[in-house]
Amino acid sequence: MIQYVMNILKSFVLACIFSSSIYLQYFNISYLWLNSFIGIAAIYLVLKQTKKTLFFVGFFVGILWFWWVYHSFEYYGLSHISYFVVILIGLIYGAVFYIVGISSNIYIKASLFGSLYFVSILGFNWFKPQAIFANSYFDVTFIAFATILLSLSLVIQKRNWYYALLLVFAFDFSSLKINKPTLNIYMPQYNTPQDQKWKKSYKQTLINQNLENINYAINMGYEFIILPETAFPFALNKDEKLLQLLQEKSKTIAIVAGGLELVDDKYYNTSYFFHKQKLKIARKLVLVPFGEAVPLPAMIRDWVNDKFYNGAKDYEVAKKPTTFDISGIKFRNAICYEATTDKIFENLDTRYMVVLSNNAWFVPSIEPALQNMLLKYYARKYDMMIYHSSNSSENTIIKNSF
Repeated sequence: MIQYVMNILKSFVLACIFSSSIYLQYFNISYLWLNSFIGIAAIYLVLKQTKKTLFFVGFFVGILWFWWVYHSFEYYGLSHISYFVVILIGLIYGAVFYIVGISSNIYIKASLFGSLYFVSILGFNWFKPQAIFANSYFDVTFIAFATILLSLSLVIQKRNWYYALLLVFAFDFSSLKINKPTLNIYMPQYNTPQDQKWKKSYKQTLINQNLENINYAINMGYEFIILPETAFPFALNKDEKLLQLLQEKSKTIAIVAGGLELVDDKYYNTSYFFHKQKLKIARKLVLVPFGEAVPLPAMIRDWVNDKFYNGAKDYEVAKKPTTFDISGIKFRNAICYEATTDKIFENLDTRYMVVLSNNAWFVPSIEPALQNMLLKYYARKYDMMIYHSSNSSENTIIKNSF
């Protein structure tokens, strides 16, 4: 019994080490050498464990990475099942880590762990073990990740730290330097609580806040203002008067603002781009699993929507990514979750991205820190500079370099 308890405690400590990059980000502790060391130590320790220990490591990793999902259930009146869902997440990742350790052969174990680079659990891809190196000296490519796994596997198998020298080949020596665009960009900070954001009685307050921020940006000489996801939490395309007002203001300043779009009884999560009195719409390409769409067969999906989401329908999606052009400077558009997927980076014709988020669903929690770590990972992977405008978490400019 004591040995069993000690094994669970050891697993929890290992999970804490594996998750520490997120919590360091949360507390704004950013040292490249520290993240590099902890990342290597975490993977080394994981590879040394048996499948039984790895089950508990995965269980605690799942909880430490994703406990914040329980916040969102409050807004659907489902608080009574929120903790059950968190435990279920832990069990799912426990099973994933158990499979990683199913063989005692270190090279098979490393290969299975490396396969997580490509795996999305239930369509949700925020568990990326390689992302723990987002703020480190190591590259974030699959080749670099595979090199790290090979090096540590040899260290474990041969019991010789000489093989750790192979880690040098996983260092990032080739970051592309990206200069900021020659635009004066303004991202006002929003902190609108989720339980107020969608109230009809609060609609005009939000409209006034958005217009005040746009007017401020104009008066201060900004050329481009970025408002967060669903800054207009209603079908903006149905408000002709407000659209005309925003188009009129776009004579002076380019505007990107999040809002809903209603077309033929179908809803889209959309970015509205106003520039020189013209409107361009960018619909969300990748929806949040179990947040904006239920990734299950139609019959089960409809039951889930009816049972847990008051009969709401899934959002619709765009057919391809959208890029905005401001006086010859292009920005790829992304809305929250899709900014952390490879699909939004397809057919890139720019080094700049605008990301709109509404993190009021999940605060206070580590979710914004995890999101920023993943955005850093993708910024480095695709050599992008990301302008992230968020409600209820700090706006950031994320570069591809260290």
